[in-house]
Order: sequence, then structure tokens, then C-alpha cells
Amino acid sequence: MRTRLLPLLIVLMAGVLLALGIPLGVITAGVEQQRVVVDRIDDAARFASLAQFVTARPAADGDSKTPEEDERRATLRTELARYYGLYGIRAGVFYRDHTPMAAAPAGMPVPREGEGAQAFSEALAGRRSHDPHQIWPWDDSGRIPVASPVIRDGDVVAVVMTDSPTAQMRSHVLRGWLLIAAGECAAMLVAVAAAFRLTGWVLRPVRVLDAASHDIATGRMNARVAATAGPPELRRLARSFNEMADNVEDVLEQQRAFVADASHQLRNPLSALLLRIELLALELPDGNAEIASVRTEGKRLARVLDDLLDLALAEHTAADLQLTDVAALAAERVDSWRPLAGDKGVLLTYEGQRAVTGWADPIALSSALDAVVDNALKFTPEGRPVTVGVVPEGERVHVTVADRGPGLTDDELVRVGDRFWRSSRHQNVSGSGLGLSITRALLTAGGATITYAPHPPHGLKVTVTVPRTAP
Repeated sequence: MRTRLLPLLIVLMAGVLLALGIPLGVITAGVEQQRVVVDRIDDAARFASLAQFVTARPAADGDSKTPEEDERRATLRTELARYYGLYGIRAGVFYRDHTPMAAAPAGMPVPREGEGAQAFSEALAGRRSHDPHQIWPWDDSGRIPVASPVIRDGDVVAVVMTDSPTAQMRSHVLRGWLLIAAGECAAMLVAVAAAFRLTGWVLRPVRVLDAASHDIATGRMNARVAATAGPPELRRLARSFNEMADNVEDVLEQQRAFVADASHQLRNPLSALLLRIELLALELPDGNAEIASVRTEGKRLARVLDDLLDLALAEHTAADLQLTDVAALAAERVDSWRPLAGDKGVLLTYEGQRAVTGWADPIALSSALDAVVDNALKFTPEGRPVTVGVVPEGERVHVTVADRGPGLTDDELVRVGDRFWRSSRHQNVSGSGLGLSITRALLTAGGATITYAPHPPHGLKVTVTVPRTAP
């Protein structure tokens, strides 16, 4: 869930930061250009104040009508040249007919088209030129033209024109953008860290609930959730989960107690009933079919009660996990069952390593292997083999019991191990249908598992898996 929630939060935060950062970058570029334009307007106004008294055109020999105008014109030219040499900004004062009054550098033309021509026309009309279009950091050919009218006696007699390069302005804008980008990245890192903390805080109770649910599903009914972290709604859910788990555990405990008590209480009347049947059989002729049938059903009922009691105890007893030599234990059980297998004409063999350790309850694992081997011997015809093997694989140890009996269909494999379930094809084989259920309960308590699969070309392969690491 965290991997799905985090990208959503990060995308939303990135969208918010971009929505704030892009307009801020545009505003930064606009403010920087506006500062440059205002500065150029001030410079143009200063040159216009110098040029408003130099209105007479020079004579053919280059001299003005008065020495005073020659001095003012020289001052204007000096200021323009100094301005150009200091800032690299072209500047000039032009009469209405585009004739230069003074310009730096010499020969600076009046723009005939574009923003420069428009600014010159607006200045001739007595208006300050409009703001030029925005220059971006990648626009290395852009320039900023600014024009200001020179007014004398209410008439526009000349125009001051400046044409500024933009390298320094674009550098300032780019530097501002880099600062904004650095701030955005820092804010994004802070937002991602906050998102990690937030999702961890929100999802921690969910992970704990998931772990507790898995523990309960695998048989550890005492698993509970500490309702001390996370949002109030999840803490309330954790408390409700604990109450539900308590109720479920109580119900299961009552069920186990009922099964154990019923099995125990029924054994005495059943034993008395079987005794009376034996006494009654003494008064009947030998070989009476009815009394034999009653005796068989009574013994079957006794086996069912014993198995029910064993199942209740298996589900209630905690596992005593120990580091166990699984291979030695499996070989020992094979040796114990080999005489019975020989009586039935079944070849029972052990294959695999002689020393493989795993964490298991030795008594529970022995009982489980006894039940599985007993089943294999029941359904394996005379002359066919039953093989027990132990194979380590990573962090697990697999104990396999493979027979060559009739096997089970796919539908039967799904149901095998259910309580009281027996295949319709095997109803004539003795048993209560609880042996594999008891086996599964014994193994689950110790963290082991049992699975069933076909054993081609025919037969059943049962695999008991035991962990190799301490729980």
C-alpha cells in the first residue's frame, strides 16, 4: 500500500511546487527586465535633458550658430561616449527626420522596423515607449530598445534612443531561476521525507493488523495488536480487531473444550457398552454376523472418539520447538514402520541425507510422520514401494513420503486433510478421517506445513516442510 500511496503524494506535491515555482520564475524574469527598462528610461531622460537645448542643426562646416551650443553638443557626445564605453549600451539622440544629433558609437542607425522603430515612433508622438517583449535566458539575440522624447517649448524636437544588450540581465534571471530550482528541490526533499513519515505513521497500524491477521490465520490465536500508534480511526480499528480476536479465541477454546470433554465423557459409556456386547456375544452362537457387525462399529466409534480427543489436544497444545535432526528422526520412523510394511508386502525405504537439522517439535513431527506413513502403507498394494526422503532447500527442509497407491484426483487433493473427509473410493479402508487433520494441527503449531501432490504415474506424494531457522 505504501508503494501505491507514496507516488500519489509525491506527484501531488511536485504539482503544487511546480504550480508555485513556474509563476515565480516568470515573475522573477519580468521584475529583472522591468528594472533594466526603468534604468534605461532614467538614462534616456537624463540624455534628453542634456539634448533639449541643442536644437540647432550644425552648419555645413560642422559649426553651430553659437559657441554655447557647440559646448552643449560636445558635452552630450562626451556623455554618450562615456555611457557606451562604461556599459556597452548603444545610445544616440536623433532629430525627427532620423538625422543623428549625437550617437555612440558613431554611425548608430535608427531602427526601421521591429520594437526599436515602434519605440521611436511613440517617442515622436510624445509618449514613452512601451515595455519590450520578455527576454528569456535562452534568447541570446534579444535586445531592449528604449526611446524618450526631447521636448522644447511643448514640441518634440528629437528622440533619445538606447539599445541595450541583455547578457547581464539574462545571467541575473538564470541565477534567480537556479535559486528557485534549488529551493524547489529542497522543498521537494522535505516533502518526500514528510510523506514517508506520514505514510509510515498512517500505515504502521495497517501493517501490524496484517501481521496479526496472518498469525491468527496460521493458528497463532494469541496474536494481538497494540493500539497505540496511527490515526484515531485505525487505533479504534485495532481495538475492535483485538476484541474480535478475543471472541474468536474464546469460541474456539469452547469448541475444543467441548470436543475434548465430549470425547472423554463418551469413552466410559462406550467402554461399558462394548463390554456388554462382549458378554452378550458369549450367549450367542459363534460366528453370529450381527454381533460381529456391532462389535466392528463399536470399535470404529472408539477410534473416532480417541482421534477427536487427540485432535483437541493437538490444537490446544503449544509446540516445543527444538533444533532437531530431521533426517535422523525420519530414518528412525522408517525403521519403526518397516516390520509392518514387511507384513503387508510393501517395500518401505529411506532416501536422502543422513543429517539435516531443522526447528521442530520432535514429538509432533514424529506423530505427523507416523500418520503419513500409516496412510501410505494402507493404500499401497502389495509389492509396491513407499519411499521416505529428506531434502534441504534453502531455509526449509522437505520430508517427502511417496507411495504407489491409487492416488487422489484433483478435486480430492483440494479436500484431503479436512476433518472426517475420506474418498468415496476408500470407504472400505479402516480409519476415521481425522488422521491427516491431526497431523496438520501438530505441524501448524510448530510453523511447519504439509502439502499433497500426485506421484506420477500413480500414487500420492506428501511433503512435510520444516523451517531451518529459529522462529
